[in-house]
Amino acid sequence: MHPFLQNQFHFDWSQLKPAHIEPDIRLALSQAQKNIAAFKALLPEELTYDKVLLGFENCTRELSRAWGLVGHLDSVLNSPELRKVYNELLPEVTAFYTSLTLDPDIWKIFKAYATTPDAKGLSGVRRRFLEETLADFEENGADLPPNQKQRLAEVNAQLAEKTQKYSENVLDSTNAWELFIDDEKRLAGLPASAFAAAKQSAQTKGRPEAWRFTLHQPSVFPVLQYAEDAQLRQQCWEALTQVGLREPWDNTALVSSILALRDEKARLLGKKHFADLTTARRMAREGEKALAFIEDMAKRIRPQFEAEVVELEKYRASFEKEPVRVLHPWEFSFYSEKMRKERHGFDDEALRPWFPIDGVISGMFRLFGNLFGIQVAGRDTVYIDADGKKTVTRAAEPRIEGEPVVVWHPEVRFYEIHDGARHRGSFYTDWFPRESKRGGAWMGFLRTGGPRPDGSFAPHLGLMCGNFTPPVNQQQALLTHDEVTTIFHEFGHLLHHLLSEVEIESLSGVRVAWDFVELPSQILENWCWEEESLALFAHHYQTGEPLPSNLLQQLDAASTFRAATACMRQLCFSKLDLDLHIRAQELKDADLDAHWNDALAHWQVRTTRRLPSMARRFTHLFADATGYAAGYYSYKWAEALEADAFTRFLKEGVLNPRVGRELRDKILAKGNSEPAEKLFYDFMGRDLNPEAVLVRDGLA
Repeated sequence: MHPFLQNQFHFDWSQLKPAHIEPDIRLALSQAQKNIAAFKALLPEELTYDKVLLGFENCTRELSRAWGLVGHLDSVLNSPELRKVYNELLPEVTAFYTSLTLDPDIWKIFKAYATTPDAKGLSGVRRRFLEETLADFEENGADLPPNQKQRLAEVNAQLAEKTQKYSENVLDSTNAWELFIDDEKRLAGLPASAFAAAKQSAQTKGRPEAWRFTLHQPSVFPVLQYAEDAQLRQQCWEALTQVGLREPWDNTALVSSILALRDEKARLLGKKHFADLTTARRMAREGEKALAFIEDMAKRIRPQFEAEVVELEKYRASFEKEPVRVLHPWEFSFYSEKMRKERHGFDDEALRPWFPIDGVISGMFRLFGNLFGIQVAGRDTVYIDADGKKTVTRAAEPRIEGEPVVVWHPEVRFYEIHDGARHRGSFYTDWFPRESKRGGAWMGFLRTGGPRPDGSFAPHLGLMCGNFTPPVNQQQALLTHDEVTTIFHEFGHLLHHLLSEVEIESLSGVRVAWDFVELPSQILENWCWEEESLALFAHHYQTGEPLPSNLLQQLDAASTFRAATACMRQLCFSKLDLDLHIRAQELKDADLDAHWNDALAHWQVRTTRRLPSMARRFTHLFADATGYAAGYYSYKWAEALEADAFTRFLKEGVLNPRVGRELRDKILAKGNSEPAEKLFYDFMGRDLNPEAVLVRDGLA
């Protein structure tokens, strides 16, 4: 049957088993190789837009879709069987994709086509398609001599294997740690939600008398933030720092190896370092410019950051009636929360009843439905287990009638987005942690649709995943405000994909400059703070009452609480990233921990401990051959863009559908059909004002 190769819009996840991966991927590889052979046999008179540019994109579509499904399952349903076959096939698939841009015959066809009247007559998005394709080949070594091409292919294969192993080490070391607490007194201060979740977690492990904690964020973070027992907080903090460090999951050597391979790749391709390679076609253009942006922002907020460090040390001393001293690392979240609650009356836990996940999701859909002119509705889902047993879940209203859509886990939900009569796209959501699922939150896509030559529109297909506070005692999950902003963030990425109007797949949706890709996601977070928008989705899970004005005022007052510390934390991660990739030669034999504690001391809050380097568990940088490597600065870069862009809504109306439609038409719909700078200018009518983000965060 080859289930991974089925060309149906709704995948039958019950059929996508590890046993099918190898035969299906090998068949897709074989067909892709035949397609490439036919492409390379094109005659001079056949060099047209359809046969060259579209033809090449079509060569690998089936393989890319099938391999994308395997990668997705590796993220959400990791198992020994899946991991084994994935790792066996990874070098072969990587080698195939690397070979394409290194193949002289393929490159010869593109260069020949670029000189034809057909190519010279291209305009608009089709012209950009040609330019971007040629740039892809050049950036990936098409003009290298044969011996360097061979080495580049070897480097790419090694990077794929080593980053996958890094990712597995983080997942496995996260899952390997658990803590059972039998004495309820040790849990003093813990919110009721975390207390109940820990009890439920222990019950699933056959320890109903205890409370179980893991290193998944919804489990461990409340301990660090609220637990009165300092020893418990220290125990959890120390366990977190050992992720990617403790044997047999130590990532130290892998980090060194990955950095060396990336640096070698950059130099093979004529760049000074990997940061110059990754930023060459992004808004920053070069690594030093990205670094200068980060360092300038750090310089501007440093006085306030240092004042906040002193302020928290003094607060702890006053609270404990002790002399002022440097804080232990497991004290920062705890005393920050105490100070926030005391000074602003704000308790993140107190907001949970107003953020039931179903209400947040449905309210978010209505909010952006009105703003962008779309309608979102659910479909019934069915989960089919290994024994064929079916669990059907009825979608909440508004819902669309039809056969239930098969999902990969009982908690997964499915939705459709329509624009009047047009089906724009569909998406899955998967919100809660489990041991087979990687940490964090992310958006992904499984199909790219868009306008078709016959005038029709093919729907897109995407997904959103997270690791949020799970439901307890069969009640719907109640979220923190931070978790709500994360859902809005991922929905921004999703809409960037689902609302794309670009006819060319490789230029559609989120396939934009990496330091621009976070603008659509981060701008949506702003609606989590505005009174008008909160009124649409922040309703008490029992009474339906809107968020009270006093809580709204506290939320607003706390929005810039310790903003410089939060900002510096992000800048520190960006500095670590750029340091490791710009100074790879200089740091190749350096001690990761010494670099983190000494070279980056100025970027971190002072503490009593020397800390294990973040690099060993920094999956953004090292769990993918490229990922956010030399690109973590993009979060702050895009934050400057989105903070400025949101000023239009602040001036013209937070719920103004005219401005919302402009955001949709001029940015979300455009993908990479035009340069990022132009898209921003078209929406704002001017270039970026970098002050906006500092003003919003109370830092300027």
